[in-house]
Amino acid sequence: MSIVYQLTAGWLVDHLSFINQCGYEVCDSCVYPGGVTLNTSVTSIGDCRATSTFVATSSSRDGPILGPADSIETEGKTAKKRYVFREEFFDISKPHIAAAPEEQLWRGCPEVGLTKKRKRKCVFNQGELDALEYHSKVRKLILEGTSHLVQEGLKSGFLHCTAAELSCRKNVVPGHVGSGLAELCEMAKQLPAVNESDHQAVHLLDDETSMPEQDLLSCVTENSSNSAKIVVLMGQKYLVPPKSSFLLSDISCLQPLLNYKKKYDVIVIDPPWENKSVKRSNRYSYLSSWQIKQIPVPALAAPDCLVVMWVTNRQKHLRFVKDELYPHWSVKTLAEWHWVKITRAGEFVLPLDSLHKKPYEVLVLGRVQGDVKEALRKPEDVLPIPEHKLIVSIPCSLHSHKPPLTAVLAEFIKPDVECLELFARNLQPGWTSWGNEVLKFQHIDYFTLLQNE
Repeated sequence: MSIVYQLTAGWLVDHLSFINQCGYEVCDSCVYPGGVTLNTSVTSIGDCRATSTFVATSSSRDGPILGPADSIETEGKTAKKRYVFREEFFDISKPHIAAAPEEQLWRGCPEVGLTKKRKRKCVFNQGELDALEYHSKVRKLILEGTSHLVQEGLKSGFLHCTAAELSCRKNVVPGHVGSGLAELCEMAKQLPAVNESDHQAVHLLDDETSMPEQDLLSCVTENSSNSAKIVVLMGQKYLVPPKSSFLLSDISCLQPLLNYKKKYDVIVIDPPWENKSVKRSNRYSYLSSWQIKQIPVPALAAPDCLVVMWVTNRQKHLRFVKDELYPHWSVKTLAEWHWVKITRAGEFVLPLDSLHKKPYEVLVLGRVQGDVKEALRKPEDVLPIPEHKLIVSIPCSLHSHKPPLTAVLAEFIKPDVECLELFARNLQPGWTSWGNEVLKFQHIDYFTLLQNE
């Protein structure tokens, strides 16, 4: 269970546990005499007209590869390979910027942060003043709620690092993983547009299927089995969890998702917001407010759909979502929740009253509004969305790897609903995911092969 502890204020969440419970067990490989393995779980992106492609490898990493024309005696047995996400990516043992001892979370933080201003050569601009005003409103809720959840985490042993351990440990800086997704994204932009009349809406990941990049980018790929699959794209391997589907495409190529003909009861959106840091670093492309408004949420949403939007702490973006974007999509704003990032010892990863970056991010929740009859109908067996909740977790050291919302939203949605994540960077069982980096954190190098069964 990814929820470690639940209080009225919110949830203490174990992100790593959630990933590893997704079922990354590849179980349809056959082992043969001489150490040769027939991997039918590897979907190779090659010739789109190939019918049955079997890739055989020896137990050695550099062993021979046999093509479709080669034959192998099936005298072996089924093997299982279980993968787990690398734990070191969640080993946040120290704050990114340490707070003073008297401001440490479990000792209580005095209300002095807002009165201490760093030395500056200029006065605060309007954006900074708006941010300070917002922070003053939510500060107490975040501080007190997080403190209570951290106390429970320390009692249970989930948060357990001592000061001595912290002094000799360093946060992990992840190495580069070459995924080739940028090249695929560029390829997607060059493809001819998919129109509504195109019939191929989904590609099922089989044990004996191959497909070209063009097919991958022009329809939804679905793993409907109970086991994980390994997909090879441009020479890189990606793990696809069971009961999941995805579309890897650019924002200009969303039609295949509409052709999928599904209506979603939950839509989570994490758009690449425009900000100065992104412009300076050129880390990823950002979208303007106008471009975000063009996302066809009304066409994808079922009646009473719950829409959850990740928003930066920039007040301009928060106002845009509540005052302009949600009304444009016929979504009524219901609540603002906060994701609070802590270390393994329960400290904020950044000082709570930092004037630059905060140790929390905002989620804006709303519901799609229908006609008058629909508005009078209330979802059955679903609790109303609380105005404020905290999701407290140890963040992943990989940039933009957001915590899972599946467990925390469970009591507010019906069971077995259709869920969609837009601008996703990873996959989840039971969810459809879309984005130009939708497989980013599914790269096999982020995982460890735990055992052979």
